[in-house]
Amino acid sequence: MKIDTLTLTQFRNYENERFVFDPAVNLICGRNGQGKTNLLEAAAACSTMRLFRTAQKKEGLRFGADKASILAEFEAQARPISLELRLSRVKAMEIYKNGVRQKRQADAQGLLKTVLFCPEDLLLVRAGASARRRFLDTALCQLRPYYARYLEEYNRLHEHKTRILRDSEEKPSLLSLWEDFSLRMAQLGAQLIRYRAYYCKKLLAAAGEVYQDIAPHETLTGRYQTVSTVTDPFAGAKQIEKELADHVYAHRAAEIAAKSCLSGPHKDDLVLELDGRAAAAYGSQGQVRTCTLSMKLAERALFFAEDGAYPVLLLDDVLSELDRVRQDFVLNHITDGQVLITCCEDDISDKLRAGAVFTIKNGKIICS
Repeated sequence: MKIDTLTLTQFRNYENERFVFDPAVNLICGRNGQGKTNLLEAAAACSTMRLFRTAQKKEGLRFGADKASILAEFEAQARPISLELRLSRVKAMEIYKNGVRQKRQADAQGLLKTVLFCPEDLLLVRAGASARRRFLDTALCQLRPYYARYLEEYNRLHEHKTRILRDSEEKPSLLSLWEDFSLRMAQLGAQLIRYRAYYCKKLLAAAGEVYQDIAPHETLTGRYQTVSTVTDPFAGAKQIEKELADHVYAHRAAEIAAKSCLSGPHKDDLVLELDGRAAAAYGSQGQVRTCTLSMKLAERALFFAEDGAYPVLLLDDVLSELDRVRQDFVLNHITDGQVLITCCEDDISDKLRAGAVFTIKNGKIICS
């Protein structure tokens, strides 16, 4: 899997630039604030249908622009695909695959598969549970189209139910909808939990192997943590659905009092442990970074195991955040597949054996 070209029009600080990528390593150079991360954000958006630095897609518009577009031409499953994301200040993002508008974002997620690793990800282990859920969801939405659809509907119901709970004090009649929303969320939640459980099992096994390659005398393990009444996240969907429904009914009064959805997979977590102790609480800075690095490389390996092709790896200035041992480990593990790496110094290109080098200044390619 590889991106052939990426054209950015009125996106972030790019007015109109077209990148032609090498199928192997591509080095994106330039000083801070020139648009290197914007380029990787555009590439990632073509697989996830979202901007990783903001929840508001209109923030991707160039200053003063009303519309923007990201056009990617790439190869997936031995066939060429054209994917265009159109952003606007007044309309939801429109997605076009080979010139045909797609009805749902989930229909385009995963056509292009990417794994993004940025400095903020080094906080993944110590961040809140929402960061780890997002990490899982980003991968699963690319790997499993049905998961993306379930998650999209679940998030929409969660938003509506939260609004109902918040407005129920002024409009008590809204609570008549509580049961319908809760039962549908339990039905969808059961599917999400099963997908997450199976993925986490494979991910943790793969990450444990990567971690031992870096630190042979330490062991990385973990567990998927979901709603307490779910006795077996690998059970059938009907059993999990019933257990979720039982839990939400038991918390009905508490939800109304808190004006918030207190029960469901939107509170799931991925707990990571080093030698049996919580990595978030007891891991050193080096250990925590090794955990995250292991998770990211494991994610890439699982994509390869699924498709027989590596996803496009996006490294956003992450090498500068790692010590030499971890830098070398990353470089030794990205010899296959397409890679886009940003950095502030172009002399790293010799070490990377980059196939293409782009120098960016103020949203323009000044050298390639």
